[in-house]
Amino acid sequence: MKVAVYSSKAYDIDSFNATNHDDSVEMNFLKVGLDEKTAALAAGHDAVCIFVNDIADAEVLEKLSENGVKFIALRCAGFNNVDLKKAKEFGIKVARVPAYSPESVAEFTVGMIMTVVRKYHKAYNRVREGNFLLDGLLGFNLSGKTVGIIGTGRIGLLTGKILSKGFSCNVIAYDVYPNAKAASEYGIKYVDTLEELLKTSDIVSLHCPLMDSTYHILDEKSLAQTKKGVVLINTSRGGLIDTAALISALKTGHIGAVGLDVYEKEEEYFFGDSSSKIIYDDNLSRLISFYNVFITGHQAFLTNEALHGIAETTLCNLKSLSQDGTSENLVEPR
Repeated sequence: MKVAVYSSKAYDIDSFNATNHDDSVEMNFLKVGLDEKTAALAAGHDAVCIFVNDIADAEVLEKLSENGVKFIALRCAGFNNVDLKKAKEFGIKVARVPAYSPESVAEFTVGMIMTVVRKYHKAYNRVREGNFLLDGLLGFNLSGKTVGIIGTGRIGLLTGKILSKGFSCNVIAYDVYPNAKAASEYGIKYVDTLEELLKTSDIVSLHCPLMDSTYHILDEKSLAQTKKGVVLINTSRGGLIDTAALISALKTGHIGAVGLDVYEKEEEYFFGDSSSKIIYDDNLSRLISFYNVFITGHQAFLTNEALHGIAETTLCNLKSLSQDGTSENLVEPR
């Protein structure tokens, strides 16, 4: 099987080369992302391997199909960037990596909470300039605070467990599909409504997938329901938050701090270097300008363990699709 691997970075190449021990899967690493213009590069390949910001909409899928592509291997858990109905129409099967070291994202999430609450990033910059003043670095204890987890998949559960059992937080959660072991194994208590979670949480952390039902789950109305001074954390998908509404709430001082590892229009800038360019996205530039907003470039997944898990599962998916035309990690349209 020949595979065109789009949006390849050095760490992707290293992890796949270290994991691919036979020649049944031949990987052609491409730096460019997948879109309507670059779909032609998949000609002569049986499959494409894509990441979170690659585009696999109807137009792209049609071109992939015309070029003989039969399989799409997502090297991530989310699949919101793939038109699954169109993929099925074109006979293209889609597989994903449902879990890859959920600890990597959960631990990063807690680190992001600690950063915005205790202002590690500001202290680091000050000390490098010889400024040891503590003014403006006041934080608060996590112990005893209420943390609301929206979405209790593996990452959400592990995040809640670290905060509950490690920091003695009161962890509550909202999920349309509650986990029966959330309380006994993870120290998490469910609430009946999202509104209840928002009204009672000192910190809100997003861990749900991006779907039609969760798009802008935090919008002007829901943000207004949060406690004044709330800390918001998003290490899941950028589209979960209405950026314009978030900026408005920041400008009024309603939100205390924000930690973002994702952004709803990140595909234009994330995973690239814009240090010598102008950022034309006014919302992104505005967010970066806020003193109480901490943004990272979608790196929560980036650990040795996670990359190994992604490569291993992706290769297993590809080999299974090649041999049997199926995979235990197939994604079907709903």
